[in-house]
Amino acid sequence: MRTAASVLLAICSTVSAASPLVAKQRTVKITISGADLKQPIEISDPKILENFQVWTGPGTSGADRQSLIIDWFQGPVRKPPESLRRYQVSFYGGSPPNERIVYVVYYVFGSGADPGYVYLPGGSDEWYSVNMHSIFHGVEGKWFRAWSTWEVVARPLIEKAALTDSIQSRKLLVSRKTGQVPDSAFAPDSTSTITAFTGS
Repeated sequence: MRTAASVLLAICSTVSAASPLVAKQRTVKITISGADLKQPIEISDPKILENFQVWTGPGTSGADRQSLIIDWFQGPVRKPPESLRRYQVSFYGGSPPNERIVYVVYYVFGSGADPGYVYLPGGSDEWYSVNMHSIFHGVEGKWFRAWSTWEVVARPLIEKAALTDSIQSRKLLVSRKTGQVPDSAFAPDSTSTITAFTGS
């Protein structure tokens, strides 16, 4: 009996010790999809990604005022207008080519200088269980102001991708009407990948 208990205790200790190492991975990729984007935007530059780590903020040992893509310091805010464009922001962990989604939030913003907002999926939301396998922040199901560092990176990328998609759609419409240009000439790339550090 003692031997069985010792083995069980050893297994539990090993799992407990290993769990944080499995959970606290670095963010290796972020994708932005939804709203007016025909294809996801992919952010893979390590210099950019180091700013947006999943295992930071409430529920962690740190006291970060800004992390993930959220300005935690301002606390929860009211739900923003439904009319704002809504994007899914997915964080990937692991090692390429076997990276996987470890956390998902929703990001919305309006035009001009209006602030962006971030929603952490709650208990009835699609990505809640995936997020809980990574970290429990204790503020799930709430809206927050987006971190300004994220906005400096994300907004220009989204606006550029949306504009490119719009131009390609108009060109495709014209080409189909005139019959002069094959549809494949305006096929968008599968992703837009960031290769340079765009700000902090």
